[in-house]
Amino acid sequence: MAISSLDTPDQPAILGFDPGRQKCGLAVMGLDRRLYYHEVVGSGDAIATIQTLRQSFPISMLVMGNQTSAQEWKQRLGELPDPLRIVLVDERYSTLQARERYWQMYPPRGLMRLLPQGMRTPPRPIDDIVAILLIERYLERLTD
Repeated sequence: MAISSLDTPDQPAILGFDPGRQKCGLAVMGLDRRLYYHEVVGSGDAIATIQTLRQSFPISMLVMGNQTSAQEWKQRLGELPDPLRIVLVDERYSTLQARERYWQMYPPRGLMRLLPQGMRTPPRPIDDIVAILLIERYLERLTD
């Protein structure tokens, strides 16, 4: 998803980060739950992409899953100049939830519509959707 200068929030935004060994999911969402950006990038490109996103959006914090390699990534992100505040969020079952969300965001077409949802596999990695869900989980935690 490309960054649009016409579509930048005028309020603080949250960067969602689903870290992985080979690929990472990134998402930027405003406090109003409006989604501004989401993408899956290779792990080697994650830091540079985060830096670019920080220049493009008023990101106030980073929300990250607490499972796969989270501590390693938290340390790496903490070493950046002007590090973001990092909040770890429980990411259990997020991949299953992301599969459901994928089909809500991108409804199936053609013959794929006829398959039961449980039998459909998204045609691309969904780590960015996991990052969206992590932000939503954080925001839900604030309002509970």
